[in-house]
This record gives sequence, structure tokens and C-alpha cells, in this order.
Amino acid sequence: MLPKVGYAPGVYDLFHIGHLTLLSRASALCDRLVAGVVSDELAGRAKGRAPVIPLQERLEIVRHIRFVDEAVAETVPEKLDMWHQVRFDVLFKGDDWKGTPKGDKLERDMASVGVEVVYLPYTVHTSSSILRQALDALLVDARG
Repeated sequence: MLPKVGYAPGVYDLFHIGHLTLLSRASALCDRLVAGVVSDELAGRAKGRAPVIPLQERLEIVRHIRFVDEAVAETVPEKLDMWHQVRFDVLFKGDDWKGTPKGDKLERDMASVGVEVVYLPYTVHTSSSILRQALDALLVDARG
């Protein structure tokens, strides 16, 4: 039997406990975990601004997490295109995607190639967006 390959895409900017928890949980549900680190350009399009940490540094950080077997740059906007490159069996996303139009599309796209989408608990109290807002506030205060 072939090993079950999992794929955990994310920006992984300002790496925090929510990222670590997601990767740990994902790793426990597959034999081999590939983390897709979203490129600066794609992250900027999706979030309206580029990540704080550049792609190569984020890749290096994620690559060194013991739960991750491989980290790849995600440079295409569709997860189906990433599936053609990585050939994963299960895709892991935070449960904040579940029941949303983005999540529904993801499920349809992945079902078309036999990939299961597994939603993992999203860490509400810590996110890169919250950390970034705190950093922005500190910068405004410092410039005061």
C-alpha cells in the first residue's frame, strides 16, 4: 500500500502556535506531510498585502518543522494545480474555511481527483493577521 500523502497549504507568515498545531494535527493523519507555502505574490493578492516574512525564509522555517516531510512553494492560485505537482491524497485546511464559498469550491475541486479535504480546528486567539495588527500598532505608537 502506498503512503497517504497529506498537503497543508498556508502562508505561514509570522509563524505561530496555530501554524504549529495545524501541521502537527495534519501530520498525525497521514504518512507523509507536504506543506505548501504560498508565494508572496499569491498571498498579496489574497490578503491585500504581502507577507512580512519573504517566501524563501518562510519555506526555510516550515521545512525545519519536524512534522513536515517537505515544504514546497505554492506559486499557482488553484489547489488543483498544486495537486498535479505534488499528488497528495488529503488536503488540510483550517475549519474557518468549512461551509464557505471558498471551502465549497475547494471540496468540489479536490473531489474531482479523489482528494479528501479535512478541516482542522483554527486557532482563533492567535493568527498572523492579529500579530500583524499588533506590530502595525506598535509601529504607529513608535512613530507617534
